[in-house]
Amino acid sequence: MNILIAHNYYQNPGGEDYVFRAEAAMLESHGHNVIRYSVHNDDVANMSRLSLAQAAIWNRRTYRELRHIFRTHHTEVAHFHNTLALISPAAYYAAQAENVAVVQTLHNYRLYCLPGTFYRDGHVCEDCFMRFPVSGIQHSCYRNSKAQSMVVAGMLGVHRTLRTYHKQVNRYIVLTEYARRKFSEGGIDPSRISIKPNFLDEDPGIGQDGGDYMLYVGRLVEEKGVLTMLEAWRQLPDIPLMVLGDGPLMQEMQDYIAEHNMTHVMMMGQRRRNETLTMMKQSLGLVFPSQWNEPFGLSIVEAYACGKPVIASELGAPTSLVIKGETGEYFKPGDADDLATQARSMWESKQSTIAMGHNARQKFTELYTADRNYKTLIEIYQQALDDAHQQVNASSQTTS
Repeated sequence: MNILIAHNYYQNPGGEDYVFRAEAAMLESHGHNVIRYSVHNDDVANMSRLSLAQAAIWNRRTYRELRHIFRTHHTEVAHFHNTLALISPAAYYAAQAENVAVVQTLHNYRLYCLPGTFYRDGHVCEDCFMRFPVSGIQHSCYRNSKAQSMVVAGMLGVHRTLRTYHKQVNRYIVLTEYARRKFSEGGIDPSRISIKPNFLDEDPGIGQDGGDYMLYVGRLVEEKGVLTMLEAWRQLPDIPLMVLGDGPLMQEMQDYIAEHNMTHVMMMGQRRRNETLTMMKQSLGLVFPSQWNEPFGLSIVEAYACGKPVIASELGAPTSLVIKGETGEYFKPGDADDLATQARSMWESKQSTIAMGHNARQKFTELYTADRNYKTLIEIYQQALDDAHQQVNASSQTTS
């Protein structure tokens, strides 16, 4: 199969970048011809506001380039990840013009929320859900910029009016059942939504039973719940916590740790993936304290692969990924006391924690391997092709 996979890289690296690379490599390993199309938001710095707004709504260059690529490579399926801000929804129209089936993975909630998080000012926010994002502009929700928020709102407004997201995409991929329900509620036909979780391109193998510390892996931003986590760990002076990641809250977290003499919490910074997995194998379990409706949690899958249970906030994707009492435990989002209670229980009940880790490893082998993911992805591509062919046939009958 001739497949184009497209991704607009963010200025700050994230999980979507990994998925883009991993899916392309997986498809090539099964003999498919994969064309990678990518741009990078670092280029935004060299653009005027007007040029950026035009590109976000309809990037003429992307449209021309993709039509040429589709014709040259006889592309059958175009699979998009992030399209903001430089690929733009014009890419869907380029695919339709060349009779190419369109698949869009929904890694976040940007169809209904400017930053894509349903999170503002320390709490879950759905003020813009299913309505024009006036509130998002007023609060400068996208990158703390009113001007950039207006650009994203304009893009969404134009393409909602054109019904782009209903007419130009043959198949949507979401990562959990929770996300499927959310996007269906938002108006996307549930029959066109497929669930395909993210996966690990390589199995890191199971780690040691037990461990000498708990682990956090992720960006250091408010919505990830890292400040709640530190507040909880003030109550747990005998339980070491390793924090892997970087972000705008790094200095604030370091200051908090120093102020409260929390020598049992170690800020390890950003680490390479192999280092992260090694540290995960040696941990007792993963802490996932997110305070927004995460569409997925790749670090949860990594923990499962290493045979480690997870303590997660009972919100968003973790409610579809973590099985209470079997592969981990929940705590109330934003509740440091509850998190401390669950961490204490996991630390002091080592045998049951180890058993949950073995269950987590079993879930990984059942659901999150590359082989399982490949079969699901190819089924989705075939469904998209069938839908695209039906559209072409219907259009031919209308014009004849």
